[in-house]
Amino acid sequence: MTNKKHVSEVKIKAVKEMRDLFDNSKTILVASIKNIPSSQYQEIGKKLRGKAIVKVPKKKLVSLAIDSSKREKLKDLKEKLGDSFALLFSNIDAYDLAVDLLKNRSPSKAKAGQIAPEDIEIQAGPTDLVPGPAISELGALGIQIMIQGGKIEIKANKIITKKGDKISEKACDVMSKLGIKPFTIGFNPLCAFDSDSNMIYTDLNIDSEATISEMKNLYSKGLAFAVAIGYANDETIKFMLAKAYIQSKALEKFTNTPETKTGEEN
Repeated sequence: MTNKKHVSEVKIKAVKEMRDLFDNSKTILVASIKNIPSSQYQEIGKKLRGKAIVKVPKKKLVSLAIDSSKREKLKDLKEKLGDSFALLFSNIDAYDLAVDLLKNRSPSKAKAGQIAPEDIEIQAGPTDLVPGPAISELGALGIQIMIQGGKIEIKANKIITKKGDKISEKACDVMSKLGIKPFTIGFNPLCAFDSDSNMIYTDLNIDSEATISEMKNLYSKGLAFAVAIGYANDETIKFMLAKAYIQSKALEKFTNTPETKTGEEN
């Protein structure tokens, strides 16, 4: 007699609900939620209301839902699922949703043993620290100080942990005293499926401010080049007219001849 494994109605319903989300959402985004405190997770969830449905399912449930989905491309998502992940189902563009998640990240203090994401540098300048134990704590990390107005002032910039190195307990204590938070906590976008293009995008960590700055820089360079080659449009015409006016004034010095006074003898 063959024993058939019983599948509960609850599990069947959960798989069906997940499959429906996979089948009917424009965007399906996978985000890492590693090390996010429950309080912050709930806060981010509130901000996403009306924008996305957030689920934190087990891998097995996701795998079953994807296998039963009508969207074959979703099978590629299974290999993108790591530990501590969330799925966001939305009708918002994948990149817009990713930018929204990145905006909701918040600074976080360092813990001993964590890996520095970048060089951690203590900047020169005044502090609110008063002379005392802090002097020896700063000195232990090679930070040069002086006393100004009864407060400790840092004389020169000092890198206390290099990128990729473990952060020491002493470095954590100093950063805590100085209010330095080298980490950010929040949903970290890993990849997203877009139903319009039927593609999976993996490069979602967009620095919107840096992107806008770069676009402005490229616009300025493009505008200058267009004016230089004489390409006329609504953006360049005013600059080309101004350039032509300046050039015409410069040419007047060479084309105008001094008038001869009447009655002047040779």
